[in-house]
Amino acid sequence: MVRKPVVSTISKRSYLQGNVNGRLPSMGGKEPPGQEKVVLKKKITLLRGISIIIGTIIGAGIFISPKGVLRNTGTVGMSLVVWTLCGVLSLFGALSYAELGTSIKKSGGHYTYILEVFGPLLAFVRVWVELLIIRPAATAVISLAFGRYILEPFFIQCEIPELAIKLVTAVGITAVMVLNSMSVSWSARIQIFLTFCKLTAILIIIVPGVMQLIKGQTQHFKDAFSGRDASVMGLPLAFYYGMYAYAGWFYLNFVTEEVENPERTVPLAICISMAIVTIGYVLTNVAYFTTISAEELLLSNAVAVTFSERLLGNFSLAVPIFVALSCFGSMNGGVFAVSRLFYVASREGHLPEILSMIHVRKHTPLPAVIVLHPLTMIMLFSGDLYSLLNFLSFRWLFIGLAVAGLIYLRYKRPDMQRPFKVPLFIPALFSFTCFFMVALSLYSDPFSTGIGFVITLSGVPAYYLFIIWDKKPKWFRRMSDTITRTLQIILEVVPEEDCRK
Repeated sequence: MVRKPVVSTISKRSYLQGNVNGRLPSMGGKEPPGQEKVVLKKKITLLRGISIIIGTIIGAGIFISPKGVLRNTGTVGMSLVVWTLCGVLSLFGALSYAELGTSIKKSGGHYTYILEVFGPLLAFVRVWVELLIIRPAATAVISLAFGRYILEPFFIQCEIPELAIKLVTAVGITAVMVLNSMSVSWSARIQIFLTFCKLTAILIIIVPGVMQLIKGQTQHFKDAFSGRDASVMGLPLAFYYGMYAYAGWFYLNFVTEEVENPERTVPLAICISMAIVTIGYVLTNVAYFTTISAEELLLSNAVAVTFSERLLGNFSLAVPIFVALSCFGSMNGGVFAVSRLFYVASREGHLPEILSMIHVRKHTPLPAVIVLHPLTMIMLFSGDLYSLLNFLSFRWLFIGLAVAGLIYLRYKRPDMQRPFKVPLFIPALFSFTCFFMVALSLYSDPFSTGIGFVITLSGVPAYYLFIIWDKKPKWFRRMSDTITRTLQIILEVVPEEDCRK
């Protein structure tokens, strides 16, 4: 199947071109010819790729409240089985994305794969929902966890004021946006550092837990599979919580064009990262149960804090700091990756063209990064953020479609170059799991999921209005061109092409 290119009718593309010295020409000015190009450079090595995946998967959940799985499985043993199986299922999804990423060497992740297989309408709906709801809400929620836990050591004896949390959160979001706007290299280096902080935090829990096991503290593992039986809905919900905790393995595919030697780096980074995260998650839960009973874990609002207070004494004060750093790493990795999704969608004509432009000196997709800032701030200071996260179940619908597209491409384009190839049962099982989770969320919370479904469908008329309709008024086109050129001058950005003409 060969996809026809999408032609956006948002504007006439009368944008400005940059020059080799990192300057924009004046209106109507001319520049001498040159050779250098403004492009996103390949700066993602294997280590940086691993740090992106691990750094975005491991957030606050494993440290704060890994009780959704336990509550719905009913027993310690079954909860550990579910954590392991969710890791294996996530690995299946990641391996499927490794094949897609090495076959379709474009950034953009789910959006790009849906665009290649199912065409522009579904791809536009995907980026529409991501831009308006999913990404701003998800960024705001993980940022709120950062704000709360960075302030925790200063408010030991009292409740943290909500306004203080939101102000610190706003500072954290702004810092992440500035970092990703200024330098790809520095955001990647900081991501590596934060990933090591996350792994250190997990080791701080695992090592004392292993020592407890050596001492014979296994009372909470006796009759591990006896107790309250899981309900018919319990086990699927447990898998939903587990899969949500592993979400983030797909982010490296958002930046494929910036990965060095993607045929080797993408599969290796995915396999190494998923092995580390799965082992880390399972051992962390084992460590919790060496000290905390199942009943105590369900009552705790911050499991890692409860665990550290019992075993680590005064050192437990460091746990909130590690949790905050973990959240900051998830914020940084998420913004770094998703900005490339918006960048690619703009390049394909699905978003305003300013979002596909690059800073002339820093070589970062500056507009695609900062577009998230106002939307996230609106989410942060208005409304119930956590109810918005119920819409995240629709993310699995598009991930399932992308993986199902792998199977479609196997039959429709058998001669397509595939440096990395997985057995077909892997994408088949994973895509079925994704569709099942969406159906489950529709059954368990029809109201919130229904609203998410309506917002998703609103992308269809938006597609025909903004993309297909090519008879827009002249005043609209002139205004769009003027706004684009003005933003270019303010932000110092140009299209990804020759700097000098």
